Amino acid sequence: MSIDKLKAASQDQVSMYLPYIQGSSKRTLLPYAISLHQQGVVEGHRKIEGGDNIPFVITWNVASLPSDLTRCRIQFAGNAELSYEVMMTSFEYINFLIELMENYKRSRLTDFSQSFYRKLLRIDEVS
Repeated sequence: MSIDKLKAASQDQVSMYLPYIQGSSKRTLLPYAISLHQQGVVEGHRKIEGGDNIPFVITWNVASLPSDLTRCRIQFAGNAELSYEVMMTSFEYINFLIELMENYKRSRLTDFSQSFYRKLLRIDEVS
C-alpha cells in the first residue's frame, strides 16, 4: 500500500505512543506510522548518491505495545546475502517509520533515515 493511501490508526492506539514521540510534526504523522507499522512490510529504495537507488523490502513483527520488541528484517536488491536484521522497541521503530514518511513527503522516495541504517549496521554500538 502506498504511503499516500494510509488510513490513520485509532486514537486509542495513538495515545499509547504519544509519550514516546517528541515534536508536533512527528505527532502529526504518528497515526499513519502506526497504521504502516500494522502492515508489517514496506518496499522502498535506498538512495545512493551518484548511483542507482537499491530496492529493499523490510518486514517486521507487529508489536501491540510501545515497549514490545520489534524484529526487523531487511533485504536489499532481492539478494539473500544482502539481508540484515535488527531488534528494537516498537516505539523506536515507529519513530523510524515516521522519519521514513517525512523522507517520502520531501523526496517521494520511500527510504529510511541515516540513523536507521546506523542502527541496522550497528555502527554506533560500543564493543
